[in-house]
Amino acid sequence: MSASDMNPARDAGGVNTGGTVLFPIQFTWPHGGRSVFLSGSFNRWTELVLMSQVEGSPNVFQVVCAVPHGCHEHRISAVTLNQAMPRILEEDVQASRHQISVFLAAHTAYELLPESGKVVALDVDLPVKQAFHILAEQGIPMAPLWDFYKGKFVGVISASDFILILRELGNHGSNLTEEELETHTISAWKEGKAYMNGQVDGHGRPIPRHLISAGPHDNLKDVALKILQNGVAIIPVIHSSSEDGSFPQLLHLAALSGILKCMCKYFKHCPGSLPILQLPIYAIHLGTWVPRIGESSSRPFAMLRPTTSLISALNLLVQAQVSSIPIVDDNDSLLDIYCRSDITALAKGRAYTHNLNEMTVYQALQLGQDSSSPYERSQRCQMCLRTDALLKVMEQLANPGVRRLVIVEAGSNRVEGIISLTDVFRFLLG
Repeated sequence: MSASDMNPARDAGGVNTGGTVLFPIQFTWPHGGRSVFLSGSFNRWTELVLMSQVEGSPNVFQVVCAVPHGCHEHRISAVTLNQAMPRILEEDVQASRHQISVFLAAHTAYELLPESGKVVALDVDLPVKQAFHILAEQGIPMAPLWDFYKGKFVGVISASDFILILRELGNHGSNLTEEELETHTISAWKEGKAYMNGQVDGHGRPIPRHLISAGPHDNLKDVALKILQNGVAIIPVIHSSSEDGSFPQLLHLAALSGILKCMCKYFKHCPGSLPILQLPIYAIHLGTWVPRIGESSSRPFAMLRPTTSLISALNLLVQAQVSSIPIVDDNDSLLDIYCRSDITALAKGRAYTHNLNEMTVYQALQLGQDSSSPYERSQRCQMCLRTDALLKVMEQLANPGVRRLVIVEAGSNRVEGIISLTDVFRFLLG
C-alpha cells in the first residue's frame, strides 16, 4: 500500500443498492506526478480512479471515494513526466500468465454449455440465398455445415462468406449473378471459393479443408488456442460416442467470450493474485491504437464516416483483415461501429440486390437496428477508457454479443483505439 492519508469525510454518508452503508473517505497523495490513480480492495481492484490536483498545491492530489465499513487495502500509482503509464515487472506478467494457463487447462469445453439453448446447423446443399436469410432471421453470424452423404459436419458458413459473395456480385466480370443465388448451393460456393483462393491440388481439384472443432472434454486452453491459431471467431463443440466419429452430436458453439466469462467468474474474487488485472490497458499496450502525431504504426487504424459507401466498407474489412471498423464524425468522435456480422441485415427486403455503391454504411446499419432489440443495440457499440483496468475490460468483453470495445477519450468520445477478445487472449496466453 502506497503512503497516503486516509481521513473520513464527516457529515456525509450513503447506502448502496445492496443496502451496505458507505462512508466517504478522502485519499491524499502529496508526492506529485503528472497523473495520479487510486485503486483498492473496496472496488475489487477493478477500477483506476483519477485523483484531482489540489488548487494551489501542485504536488498534492486528492479524491473522495465511498467505502464500506471494514479494513481495506489501497494502492496509488503516480505517472511522472518520464513515465508513460504504470508499469509491471516482466516476472509478474509471466506469473499471472502461468496462473491463467493452469486455470484454463483444468477446465473443459463441457463447462461452456448452457443449461438450455439451441444451435443452428445448415445442410451444404442449401442454396446460398436461403442460408443468408436463415442467419439473418436467427440473428447469428455463422452456422456449422452438415453433409448428409458424408454423415458429418464439414465446415461453417459465416458473415465473411456473404461479404465475399456480395463483393463478387459487385464485380462486372463476376460469374455469379443474383439470380444464381436461388440455386447456387453452399457446397458449390465453398468449392468456387477454394478456386478463387488458389486452394487446389496438382490436378486442379479443390483441397478439402478439415472442420476446426473441439470435443466436450477438451480443456479451455486448447479451445482458446484453436480459435486464435486458426483465426476464427467460433468453433463447434461436437461429441461422438463412436471411435470412428460417426453419428456426431453438435452440442455448442464455443467462443472466446464464453471462456473469458469463466475466467472472470473465478479471478474476480482474487484479483490481487494477478497483478496484470489491475493495470490500465494503455500500460500493457493492449489492442490497436490510433497513432499519435509523430508516431509510426505498422498496423494502420481504419475508421469510417456515416456517408461511406457500403461496398467501400466491405472492401476495407477484407483488405485490413479486421472484424469491425468504428464509424466516426468529423471530429473522430464515435458514432457507431460496422462489423462483419452486420452484413446479414441486408437479407431484409433483399437489400443485397441494390447497388451497394449507392448504399451508405449508415443506411445499412438502419436495416439491422430496425429489427433488433434495445439490448442488442446497446451491446453492439461498447466503449472503454485507456485508464480502465484490464479486469474491467475483460468483464465487459465477457458479456454475450460483445466482441470488441472501442477505446475513447473521456468526454469527447474521440476514438483512440479498439480492443478485441483476440487481443486479450493473445496477451493473457503470451
